[in-house]
Amino acid sequence: VHRDDFALNVKLQLFALIAKQPTFHQLRSVEQLGYITVLMQRNDSGIRGVQFIIQSAVKGPGHIDLRVEAFLKMFESKFYEMTYDEFKKNVNALIDMKLEKHKNLREESRFFCREISNGTLKFDRREAELKQQELIDFFNEHIKVGAPRKKTLSVRVGGRHLSDYTSDKSDTVQPHSIQVDDIFRFRRSQPLYGSFKGVFGQVKL
Repeated sequence: VHRDDFALNVKLQLFALIAKQPTFHQLRSVEQLGYITVLMQRNDSGIRGVQFIIQSAVKGPGHIDLRVEAFLKMFESKFYEMTYDEFKKNVNALIDMKLEKHKNLREESRFFCREISNGTLKFDRREAELKQQELIDFFNEHIKVGAPRKKTLSVRVGGRHLSDYTSDKSDTVQPHSIQVDDIFRFRRSQPLYGSFKGVFGQVKL
């Protein structure tokens, strides 16, 4: 969803909180795609997003990608139909998580060190008032299938299902998708976000 931004961070955290259990239920319990099935937030050097991690011994990576997209389409209608009480319940749960005091000095120092290391320096991160329509707008803009500002990377690791992987590679690439065969060339072709970290320990503001 872009670089560290308080408003976007809150929406991302709230979406991950709401979608975590439905993701596990649908992809793990119902479809049984893999023993490890989780949705979680991701932070790569200050660039934040949401990720699905699925470890499967029964399906190939192409099939798993399609099921994740299908889940997002199915979850979309339930997301829009969420009642105000359900929304506020999740908001309050996130507020409680954010306002929970550090359990010990090690945990507190780790928080401050992470802010300094990332170069974000937001030592007073706290929940703010959030309206339900704002979360829906965030979902439509960044998360849903076909969202205009959505950026997706599918990382496929494994070797037990070579035949599935071979068939996946032979399939037509989906619209707006690129199969990366040369990671270095791909990286050189993409615009990069600036880092919050400065040179030689100097923080870039």
